[in-house]
Amino acid sequence: MKKLFAILAMIGIFSFVKVPSIIAQESTEISSQIVQLSSSDSESDVIIEQGSIHEALKTKFIEGDAGFMSLVAIALVLGLAFCIERIIYLNLAEVNEKKLMSKIEAALDRGDVEGAKTICRNTRGPIASICYQGLMRIDENVDVVERSVVSYGSVQAAYLENGCSWITLFIAMAPSLGFLGTVIGMVMAFDDIERAGDISPTIVAGGMKVALITTIFGLIVAMILQVFYNYILSKIETITNQMEDASIVLLDLIMKYNLKYKK
Repeated sequence: MKKLFAILAMIGIFSFVKVPSIIAQESTEISSQIVQLSSSDSESDVIIEQGSIHEALKTKFIEGDAGFMSLVAIALVLGLAFCIERIIYLNLAEVNEKKLMSKIEAALDRGDVEGAKTICRNTRGPIASICYQGLMRIDENVDVVERSVVSYGSVQAAYLENGCSWITLFIAMAPSLGFLGTVIGMVMAFDDIERAGDISPTIVAGGMKVALITTIFGLIVAMILQVFYNYILSKIETITNQMEDASIVLLDLIMKYNLKYKK
């Protein structure tokens, strides 16, 4: 998973490092195409060219100051890399808890403790790991088994939440970078007013445009990451509930096993 995250992060960084120059080049080509189309009185084609969502996004990216927009884009890429890594990990960690516990119950009913351990070893995820830790101490007192299961369960829960703090960091950073662009855009507007010695909509519009575009993109990035983060939290909550249920069932199975085979 660490290798996967590193690959995604590096691809995203290298992609967005080249974004400003690539977009600037493409925007120049688009502008020249629009001029050519206008000279040939092809107004409908110009409208289609200008109305393209993809081209509009690239144009707004340049207008919002490529430096700050690149920082927001990098925050999006890194945040998505952490989100994808967590989603893959959590999906692999989730198993059919009832099916697993039924197999363990069948093995313990036969008195086959080693078979139950083998089932846990051959099953991925924290639920199987918790059950294996409990079965390792099946010959000890039930209180000892319970403490072992609870302690190991807290460790597995921490593994599930690993990396979530980075996602919250990028959720907070994206709008912050956008607001930073807003402040700088306002400063640019006041600098233009000071140099011109006059307040007019044309002078103020440039700086205000940078301010508003960077804020919009920062908020959009934060909302995208927030959706993924909430999905991750729901998956963690589901797996944690399954771990708790499996722990209770395992303790009951161990008590039945002790009553049946250790009289």
